[in-house]
Amino acid sequence: MRRILYENGLSFVMFGLFFVFVAAQSFAGFFEYNRDQREHGQSGIGYVQYLGSGQFVESVFENWESEFLQMGLYVLLTAFLYQKGSSESKDPEAENPVDTDPTEYGHHPESPWPVRKGGVVLKLYENSLSLAFVVLFFSSFALHAIGGVTAYNQELTEHGAQPVSVLGYFGTSRFWFESLQNWQSEFFAMGAMVVLSIWLRQRGSPESKPVASEHGKTGSE
Repeated sequence: MRRILYENGLSFVMFGLFFVFVAAQSFAGFFEYNRDQREHGQSGIGYVQYLGSGQFVESVFENWESEFLQMGLYVLLTAFLYQKGSSESKDPEAENPVDTDPTEYGHHPESPWPVRKGGVVLKLYENSLSLAFVVLFFSSFALHAIGGVTAYNQELTEHGAQPVSVLGYFGTSRFWFESLQNWQSEFFAMGAMVVLSIWLRQRGSPESKPVASEHGKTGSE
């Protein structure tokens, strides 16, 4: 067990923090939702009911969508764009292991199965990371819209207006405000990481260049 924890500590901590924070978000949102209900002279709802409410679903997936969009585009853009001096970029002046043709290892017994299989299977596998983020992004995007339209229609009904469909919600400024406010922050944060890693360091982190590395060195190795 100790060996498993040691070798997988990063993922355990990341997902552990995720569950802690999403639980905290749900409780905070639950109390805020019921407070707002009482202020409008309406009865509150139970915690389990809140978890299925449009407000909670929308608040979760509008954030997920921006994260998956950022990571998916970042994976793709770093395949062919460079930033000299950044630990987040490939070196434009050197050969990079990630650019190696995988067909050269098709007969290696320890290569992943898709590499040994080749053809269409290999083509999908060599783009599988970005494809996974694309699927996760569009799934979150759809769930954001489904949860958001439920909350939006509840507000419209309370004000005597006609509800809209999910497709109609896509055309509202509210939906795009919810999305774009997160998208811009994600790309600003990643841009800051790319640029700050040129001059700043974090000893021991693979996201940083070695502390003694010159500013012009590109890549983390």
